[in-house]
Amino acid sequence: MKKSRYSDEQIDRILREADRPPIAEVAKRHGVTEQSIYGWRKRFGEMAADEVRNLKALEQENAGLKKLLAERDLEIEVMKEISRKRWYARQFHESRRC
Repeated sequence: MKKSRYSDEQIDRILREADRPPIAEVAKRHGVTEQSIYGWRKRFGEMAADEVRNLKALEQENAGLKKLLAERDLEIEVMKEISRKRWYARQFHESRRC
């Protein structure tokens, strides 16, 4: 995920400021697009700054857990492949003995 130029506190402050119209002026003053403000509002909604921080922490933890799960699944697939190759090799050697 792309890192934001703005901290959670800055986003929260911009959203509180954007509650008062016009949003275009707030966006221009902070150097962001109106679409960014609408996107932040959609994502963070009525959350306070500490709730946004908690959300970010949970998202980071979730990303780490997804990575661990993917690595574990890959290890399982590798072990299955190794097991299949050993089984085929064993079958091949037994068939040559006959």
